[in-house]
Amino acid sequence: MDTPNPQPRPRSAIAWLRREALPLLAMLLLLGTARASFANHYQVPSGSMQPTLQPGDRVAVDMSAYGLRVPFTRHVLVPRGTPRRGDVAVFNSPADGVLLIKRVVAVAGDRVVLRDGRLSINGAPLALDAEGASEDFGTRVAQLDLARGGGPDIPGVVVPPGHVLVLGDHRGNSIDGRWFGFVEADALYGRAMAVYWRRGEGPGWQKL
Repeated sequence: MDTPNPQPRPRSAIAWLRREALPLLAMLLLLGTARASFANHYQVPSGSMQPTLQPGDRVAVDMSAYGLRVPFTRHVLVPRGTPRRGDVAVFNSPADGVLLIKRVVAVAGDRVVLRDGRLSINGAPLALDAEGASEDFGTRVAQLDLARGGGPDIPGVVVPPGHVLVLGDHRGNSIDGRWFGFVEADALYGRAMAVYWRRGEGPGWQKL
């Protein structure tokens, strides 16, 4: 009785690639694209955004908040929104490329004054109380930590076109726009939506 010849190895390898490897690669590519374009997460490394964010917090980030982009580029396919005062945004530091999370405090055309950690935008103080521990950005209210002072002052600057100014809520303990300058608006990866995990508390959904 004749026995069937075994399938040649090259053809067998091609069949395996089509059946197993290609679907897996397609799935990984899809997941990578979705992560780069729609949603991602960020783990807070320091206390520069206290009390809003604590070290170790895990934050959900809307990667399409400022437009749906070609993955891993700044090219916007579908415009969706622009950075607004009060947004908590994720971006690479213009100084060294480290991924940071800070608050957008001013946008293009805004005149900014910062004294003792307290902001005035276009001549209007943002403080909600005499202590200046809360600031009203219109769409959001930020709680500040001024226990270590306000850090360097800003005597009065105007944000140039296409840029934003970012600061930490822990004004005396934040390396932010006072050190590395303005950030290009289209360099912001996305807007932080909520803390979904906090050390000592576990899972939750604390909106930002």
